[in-house]
Amino acid sequence: MHNRITELFQIKYPIIQAGMVWASGWKLASAVSNAGGLGLLGAGSMYPEVLREHIKKCKIATNKPFGVNVPMLYPNVGEIFKIIEEENVGIVFTSAGNPKTWTDHLKERGITVVHVVSSLKFALKAQKAGVDAIVAEGFEAGGHNGRDETTTLVLIPLIKEQIQIPLIAAGGIATGEGMLAAMVLGADGVQIGSRFVASEEASSHRNFKDEVVKAQEGDTLLTLKELTPVRLLKNKFYSEVQLAYDRDATTEELKILLGRGRAKKGMFEGNLEEGELEIGQVSSIIHKILPAKEIVENIIIQFRKAKMSMEDKRFNF
Repeated sequence: MHNRITELFQIKYPIIQAGMVWASGWKLASAVSNAGGLGLLGAGSMYPEVLREHIKKCKIATNKPFGVNVPMLYPNVGEIFKIIEEENVGIVFTSAGNPKTWTDHLKERGITVVHVVSSLKFALKAQKAGVDAIVAEGFEAGGHNGRDETTTLVLIPLIKEQIQIPLIAAGGIATGEGMLAAMVLGADGVQIGSRFVASEEASSHRNFKDEVVKAQEGDTLLTLKELTPVRLLKNKFYSEVQLAYDRDATTEELKILLGRGRAKKGMFEGNLEEGELEIGQVSSIIHKILPAKEIVENIIIQFRKAKMSMEDKRFNF
């Protein structure tokens, strides 16, 4: 496969593994890159020196391109970018912040910059800021999400119509059929998170992975929009959040309830009752924990089969 995304990143397939907190360490990123996609380290759950260690280990584990996902809402983001520059990482995905703040700085140092958005408004701002590509993430996605709740099915053609740079679809994609659908809508590639959470190499806790493959339709919901919208699996903590809403809790009370380290407690430490379990709606069609290489291979096989089937039917209505 060859298109604007494979050319931009010098990869075999236009598949990007999302840089998910507590799941995207060097083992997963290197495995996806070795399989022909683009692996991303999730800097959002790493202290700067921990990120440096993961970058070094990733370089040993693969000679293929990989990148780092950097949520820009953290106070030490400057230190994170400094380490990325020192370790000569050539690809950065930014999120949760204004792309104008760091894009020029990174591009002046030869780094390819991609920004994650959840709306047309921010896609246009990212393009104006000079990013090399955009990830458009529908509200089906797991983790932190857009307040407007625009679905991937709507978001991709909406943004495609008004931007000129490469477009990567995210949210609700875990199969080759989903990848083909996104590309028919105008995406040049896909970013996949939840399917890679349920991989052998993901650094998330086995308890969490098991919950992902057990998830059914309706088991995730978007909540905490007053703070930062997040899609979670329903558990005891989620129920406590809903009870807080029922009693009209203030934003400050919600902050106290959330506390610190909820995501780590749930996804990394495996506390299924008290932790945040961030995952996408597509978890309901993920039924098995697999090696990352097999996940990539399956997606490509499904994509090609679906594409051939579509061409054979020709849709002569």
